[in-house]
Amino acid sequence: MEMLGNRRLGVTQQQAWDALNDPETLKKCIPGCDRFELTGENEYSVGLALKIGPVSAKFSGKVTLADILAPDSYRLSFEGQGGVAGFAKGASSVSLKPVVDGGEGCELDYTVQAQVGGKIAQMGQRLIDGAAKSTADDFFKRFDAEMQSRYGPPPEAADEAPAEKVGAVAGFMQKLGIGKKADTDNKDPG
Repeated sequence: MEMLGNRRLGVTQQQAWDALNDPETLKKCIPGCDRFELTGENEYSVGLALKIGPVSAKFSGKVTLADILAPDSYRLSFEGQGGVAGFAKGASSVSLKPVVDGGEGCELDYTVQAQVGGKIAQMGQRLIDGAAKSTADDFFKRFDAEMQSRYGPPPEAADEAPAEKVGAVAGFMQKLGIGKKADTDNKDPG
């Protein structure tokens, strides 16, 4: 299985880097994860529950980081055993960079190459790919929510002040120039 993607994050590159290297943040954001613990230099012990089609399993394994270029990129390798459900192993590259348009936040690019075996491998590629995409989407939803709880909404969302709510008739009347006008128009001419 191969998967690649790009996400725009509403936090700075350094904030994203720190979060992507924090075991507690990853534990909160990875769907089904109940353990993500540092066990050695750049090595983590991981435990998570996965459901792919009719197969549910509790996986335990390890994640190792390599080629670390803080705060820009790293590669990670992973392997996990899910008992009779099978195994998963593979590698991923993660890179962060400032957004191209010069706006706030950063962009995250990732690639994943994985192999699965056992009952999971019998599910069929379409089901496995769908589950992987769904898991990645769920991770990024959780990650975005975690970043907003820490740092507030992304700057573009914070800049969008809620517009004054106006009823349909009042809005139509304002467009016609009748009713409430801007403060500069309400000043007495003299």
